[in-house]
Amino acid sequence: MTEDRLRGIVDDLRICLLFSTRLPIPHSAPVGGADLAGASWALPLIGMLIGLIGAAAYGTAAELGLPPLVRAALALAATLAVTGCLHEDGLADATDGLFGGRDRAERLAIMRDSRIGSFGACALIVSLILRVGALAALPSPAAVALALVAAHAGGRATMPAFLRVPAARADGLAADAGRPGTPRAAFAALLGIVALVGTLGPRRGLVASLLLVALFVAMRRLCLRRIGGQTGDAAGALEQLGEVLVLLVAAA
Repeated sequence: MTEDRLRGIVDDLRICLLFSTRLPIPHSAPVGGADLAGASWALPLIGMLIGLIGAAAYGTAAELGLPPLVRAALALAATLAVTGCLHEDGLADATDGLFGGRDRAERLAIMRDSRIGSFGACALIVSLILRVGALAALPSPAAVALALVAAHAGGRATMPAFLRVPAARADGLAADAGRPGTPRAAFAALLGIVALVGTLGPRRGLVASLLLVALFVAMRRLCLRRIGGQTGDAAGALEQLGEVLVLLVAAA
């Protein structure tokens, strides 16, 4: 591997870390949408790191003798802290807009409004309950660690492909980012499949992969029909729903 190629990989990982987390990563310039599109193949790898942070919190809680439900809540809290609730915000805004507006313009306006509505609040509550419940149902800290890595990698694996859907508005993160190249989107999906199969096993990994594909198709269709394309909030909602699906498969 050439030095330039290695530097490019490191830069892509740094860009995805800066976008996806609140970790104190040194950087000389703000991350723009175009930077993220080029680096998007690495999103599942950053998801693995986030999952491991959650697993460390769960393991620490287990060593302290805390009950499974509390361990699960603390693990989820750790991932929320490290990501700054980035995709949770997208889930709330997208749910409010997609289901609360009467027409395309109103739906997009609602999604841009930072205030949370009833649809968004309910979506967040259900998402948090399902994730905590699934983690609490797993039999050991090792199983929780594998599930968290799978969920955070798998949830981000379809985001580059989703960003290839035409943007719903002419401005915003989704429009600024442009469309990630097909090879990068395909590689991110491949990383997600490898992570799912490697952590959940072949059967559960395949089931989770198929569910994520179905989720992607449904979300793409819903966004095209309701708002004429994708937005950054919709991409965040896709990631959140992917996390939930993978954790439910792990706990089933």
